[in-house]
Amino acid sequence: MTNNDFPTYRGNMEYYCLGCEDRFAVGELHYTCPKCGGVFLLEDTWFDSLAENPPVYWKSLFDKRASSKATALRGIFRFYELMAPILEPQDIVYLGEGNTPLIEANAALSKHLGVPMAFKNDGQNPSASFKDRGMACAFSYLKNLVRENGWDSVLTVCASTGDTSAAAALYAAYVGDPITSVVILPQGKVTPQQLAQPLGSGAVVLEVPGVFDDCMKVVEHLADNYRVALLNSKNAWRILGQESYAFEVAQWYDWDTYRKAVFVPIGNAGNVTAIMSGFLKLQRLGVIPSLPRIFGVQSAHADPVYRYYAADDPAKRVFEPVSVTPSVAQAAMIGNPVSFPRVKHFADQYEKIGGPGSFQVIQVEEQAIVEGMLLANRHGHISCTQGGECVAGLIRARELGLIEPSETAILDATAHSLKFIGFQDMYFSNTFPPEYGITPKKELANLPELMITPEEKARLTPEEYTVKAAQNVVARLGLTGK
Repeated sequence: MTNNDFPTYRGNMEYYCLGCEDRFAVGELHYTCPKCGGVFLLEDTWFDSLAENPPVYWKSLFDKRASSKATALRGIFRFYELMAPILEPQDIVYLGEGNTPLIEANAALSKHLGVPMAFKNDGQNPSASFKDRGMACAFSYLKNLVRENGWDSVLTVCASTGDTSAAAALYAAYVGDPITSVVILPQGKVTPQQLAQPLGSGAVVLEVPGVFDDCMKVVEHLADNYRVALLNSKNAWRILGQESYAFEVAQWYDWDTYRKAVFVPIGNAGNVTAIMSGFLKLQRLGVIPSLPRIFGVQSAHADPVYRYYAADDPAKRVFEPVSVTPSVAQAAMIGNPVSFPRVKHFADQYEKIGGPGSFQVIQVEEQAIVEGMLLANRHGHISCTQGGECVAGLIRARELGLIEPSETAILDATAHSLKFIGFQDMYFSNTFPPEYGITPKKELANLPELMITPEEKARLTPEEYTVKAAQNVVARLGLTGK
């Protein structure tokens, strides 16, 4: 790619503290405000100058870039001007993230749900989760800092329930020297598939007893006291990259977001924050005529944001962390989401523009989550349990009369189903520990059936074995001869 292919616009990026409202330059990697400890947003103070070009200009430009073969513009950075417009082309890391497909539900599933529905399959990102969007931006910024400062050693660290560590380790392995990766996981709380990913990418994997919130406290202590680059969603560069989800949804629908409802599992609240921010940027430039509605979804086993918004009177709302209990939506099993201040900030903006009901939070039960995943995947999807959480949220929204059949629901399948396949196995084999509160339905169980025993095979000739096994298959399926 030549520099002539790359955007010419450069913004003026600043950290903006949601606590004391102070601002800081981006020449240094900050996670929280050095004055008050508040959470940061990243803002381009020249953003409004982009409105000098009409909405049709931006629509045409982004649509044209969607087919670009220029490496730095093929992924999330085709929306360069809207995200981190200080990076140079040599800074940008691209591993195939972004451009994930939006797959409509088939007729049977749509009829069952009562609402037109589509999954955005973010499990088709490189490390098989949505976290790659944020990591692509965070590591691009790190490359920028390394180049400008001549650093010879950068240690990245993150707490994770699995997906963050997989993404961080993958991008660190690709960038290579001087960046190395350490991930801190809750012992026994990460699926084997997710644990295998950072190990396979060569990261140093450290475990501590407890849950994600305990890991996060350790990582925060490290970031506050030692020279490490924190890669959790406290890192505001991660949030910028994840805004691309909103841009892609709008682009898929030809920039018409009217009567659209986006369902997002909340977890650490970074993704729902980024998605609201992304749609607000598009609306600010006039690229979309109206804001889609946003439904955040939380399990009853980890629901602090739901509890906050359950109070109808904003003056009576108080945010309090909760103690989590085991959840099949393991990546969202977080009782003290670090991005909650960002959620409140953007939800307030969202409702000022979109009106009451434009942002809502729904609570769902564990049984509904795992059965939502099974329902989706039995109709041809590859949803993880967090995607099942969104299905459960859509069903609950219909029960509560919060969404109408004339709306289109876009559900966030944050990761590939194979990352959480153990929960499907536990459902089918009825082996959930009691604390999950899940009682599998026998009619939904699907287990392999042995058609002939090894002992029978051993005593039969090869020809007899083939005939006997085939006869048993015929009897099982009720086949008739030709």
